[in-house]
Amino acid sequence: MPADRPVPGRRPLRAVLVRGRRWTVALALAVAASTTATLLLPAVLARAVDRMLTGGGAAGVTPLLALVGLLAVAEAGAQYAGPRGAADTTARLRSDLVRRVVAAGPGAPARPAGDLAARLTASAPQAALAGPALVYTAAQLVTAAAAVTGLALLSPLPALAFVLAAPAGWLLIRRQSARTAGHGEAYQVAQAAITTRLVEAMTGGRSIAAAGTERAELARILHPLPELARHGHGLWRSQRDAAWSVGLLAPATQLAVLTAAGAELAAGRLSPGGLAAAAAYATLGLGGFGAAQSLLDLARARSGAARTAALLDLAVAAPGTLPLPDGHGGLRFHGVGKRTGDRPLLDGLDLTIPAGRWTAVVGADDAATAAVASLAAGLDRPDTGEVALDGADLATLHPEALRAAVATAFGDPVLFGATVAEALTAGQDGIPDARIADAARAAGADTHLRRLPAGYRTPLDDAPMSGGERQRVGLARALCRDFRLLVLDDATAALDRATETAVLDTLAAHTAGRTRLSTTRSAAVAAHADLVAWLDGGRLRAAAPHHRLWRDPAYRALFTGGAESGNGCTESKE
Repeated sequence: MPADRPVPGRRPLRAVLVRGRRWTVALALAVAASTTATLLLPAVLARAVDRMLTGGGAAGVTPLLALVGLLAVAEAGAQYAGPRGAADTTARLRSDLVRRVVAAGPGAPARPAGDLAARLTASAPQAALAGPALVYTAAQLVTAAAAVTGLALLSPLPALAFVLAAPAGWLLIRRQSARTAGHGEAYQVAQAAITTRLVEAMTGGRSIAAAGTERAELARILHPLPELARHGHGLWRSQRDAAWSVGLLAPATQLAVLTAAGAELAAGRLSPGGLAAAAAYATLGLGGFGAAQSLLDLARARSGAARTAALLDLAVAAPGTLPLPDGHGGLRFHGVGKRTGDRPLLDGLDLTIPAGRWTAVVGADDAATAAVASLAAGLDRPDTGEVALDGADLATLHPEALRAAVATAFGDPVLFGATVAEALTAGQDGIPDARIADAARAAGADTHLRRLPAGYRTPLDDAPMSGGERQRVGLARALCRDFRLLVLDDATAALDRATETAVLDTLAAHTAGRTRLSTTRSAAVAAHADLVAWLDGGRLRAAAPHHRLWRDPAYRALFTGGAESGNGCTESKE
């Protein structure tokens, strides 16, 4: 599982703030109005008290009521803007993360599904706390500073008492914020590890049940749980320690201020209204301790932003703009290099896929052959070298032109659409029913699709399929396209030997004259192909028909289970 380090500086947090800037500004305006009213309140209160005590009547109450009304309206606005802004930022952040991952495509660094889910469901909401946390932190610190200034203007002694008592609280807040940031990021990493293992277990549930390894799998899933608990307890301890410590410091500070103000009142240097104002300013100054929670939220937001930044920073290559030239689907790999992490998959690969012929790509490294399929389909780009279709570099072609010319089928296809027919057409409009059925027959899928309750119009959710049936539907989806190049990435691996042979026979007839590239570990597929490209160490070791390569023991060792069947096919072709 990737364990991304936070991106240096404040850039990840800034990326989150940009997405939520509208509501952050609205919250800042509401909080600014609330802060202003709060800071004016002690002075207006003092004037009203002094006027009433000196016989001035209730004239000073009107400004006080107006100020209280402004404070209520501003607080209501802040209470709406804060949660709404966090929710809106979370939604935008999740949307951008999903778009980025999809746009990066197969060439992006591999991430387990559970890790991606954890970043979307946990890290994004944490990061979205950034705007409200910054606004409230700033407001609380400004309020505290202004309150101390107000105390100093009333009388220096209460201000001095506050300044002497308060620093311990600020030091504690800073210490707990640093602890929270460390625990928060580690907690999210452990949470992502558990989610990843759970998704993997759910995907392989039948295999786990068949092997009787439920207990071992449960232990594997929950292995990061102690680490999760340790950092979770650390988070709660940080917040608990900050809460009780500030809870003790706040009354002590307030008592010191009131004692100093009382002494000033007794000495005649402070009026009764001034005493009330000093008490109010002390309370406001202590409100600065509320920045503890805001700073903790900001620390959690930094952790979440660092996790989301790893996805937002995924490199997305600029799409090509050129049309595809005329041709018959000839494909050429020239000096192609491709790495995954620190491991090379392809190393200066030179390979020509003849137009109108069927070429199978085989090799001991399944990741390398899968890379060939992704590069051929334009789903990925080489690190070095060029992949050209009919003489045009795939990287320069407009995506729509590329998708129109290349059809793909995978070993584990994902079907989408409201009905089976929509899953077969994959968003293409105007494909006649006869052509859909013809493609399904060529893929060996027509019989079981017609047995569904509403045939091809059966809702996809009501059409359960085995792995082999799903593979055949995925193959039929590719055959529905008017392709120039057909890329099959282990697309018949889930079929039994007899079914695979029947599908390959009909597929050969249906796609005759089209360029086909199959990556496979099946001897039957290799035997049906016109040419086999044998990869070894990321390079082309040999290119020849299957029956010729079969004489090499190292080539025969690539195939398991179906070797004899492949040999039989070879003999019949000879």
